[in-house]
Amino acid sequence: MTARTTSKRKISKRKIIIAACTGGALLAVSPLVAQAAAPPPPTVAAKGAALLDASSGEKVFGKADNTVRPLASTTKLAVASVVLDTKGVNLEQQVPVKQEYRDYVTEHEASTADLQTGDKVTVNQLLYAALLPSGADAAYALADTFGEGDTPAERSESFIGKMNKKADDLGLTKTEFKTFAGISSKDVSTPLELAKLAKHNMENATFREVVKTKEYKGDAPAENGGTRHYTWTNTNQLLGSYKGVVGIKTGTTTPAGPCLVFAATRGDTTLVGTIQNSKDRYADAAKILDYGFDSDSAEDMKLRKLPSGAQTD
Repeated sequence: MTARTTSKRKISKRKIIIAACTGGALLAVSPLVAQAAAPPPPTVAAKGAALLDASSGEKVFGKADNTVRPLASTTKLAVASVVLDTKGVNLEQQVPVKQEYRDYVTEHEASTADLQTGDKVTVNQLLYAALLPSGADAAYALADTFGEGDTPAERSESFIGKMNKKADDLGLTKTEFKTFAGISSKDVSTPLELAKLAKHNMENATFREVVKTKEYKGDAPAENGGTRHYTWTNTNQLLGSYKGVVGIKTGTTTPAGPCLVFAATRGDTTLVGTIQNSKDRYADAAKILDYGFDSDSAEDMKLRKLPSGAQTD
C-alpha cells in the first residue's frame, strides 16, 4: 500500500501539531514532525484501489494500483468516453432498439436496461441506460451506433477498437478491452489507470450529469406508436450515502469481483477513485475518501437502498 503524498496538498489542522510553550507562545512543529503526525493510510478489503486528485492528477492513495485486474461493467466508462469524445456527437439522435441487443443480454446473462425492441431511444438516454442500471443492451446499442461496418458484429468490433484507441490516447498502457460490456475476464485495467479514465470522463459535463443521477425517468417512442416509459436506478449505492459523492459506476463479475469507480467533491476538491475486487466496496471507498478529505464520514455511513426489482451490479 502506498502512503499518501503531501505535495500540492494542504496539510489539514488535524495533521499539524501546534505545541504551547510556557508563557503562551506557540511553537509550530517542524515539517518532518508534521508529516509524521499524518494518519496512516486506511486498511481496505479490496485487492486493488486508487484515489486521485481530479485537478492535479496526483495520487492520494493506492493499493496494488498497478496490478492488472478484470474490469467487469466499469468497462462501460470507456464506452461513454468514446461516445462523448466523438466530434459533433448528437445526444438527441434516436437509435432504434434491435432484438440483437436483448439477445446479447440473454446470451451472456448480463445486466440490462430492459430496452424494448423497436423503441427509439436517444444517445443521451442510452448513456443513462448503460451507466445507471449498467445495461449491456444499451452498451451494445451505442457500440452498434458509433462503430463502423456493415453488420452489428462488425460495428461493435470497430467500436471496441475505438475503446482501445481511447485507452492508448490517454496513456493507459495496461488497459485493454475485448467487449463493450465488461463480460470478459480479458477486459482489464489497473486501479490507477481506471481512475485516470474516470478522471478524463469527469471532465465532460454530460458524463457528470449522468453519473450523479440516482434515478432517471424518461419516455421513448414505442414501435406500436405509443410511448414507452423507462425508469433506471443508479446501482452505485455510495451515491446519496457518503457526503459529496457525485458518481460513478459499479461492476461485478465472478472473475472481477465487486468493483466500484467513484468520485466525490467537497469545497474546491474533487477526488476520483477505484475499488477492484472487494467484498466491501462501499466501505472501502468511504474509508479512502475519508483519508483524502481528512474526514470521518465513513463511520456513520448508511447505504442508500435500491428499490425492489432494481438492477444490481
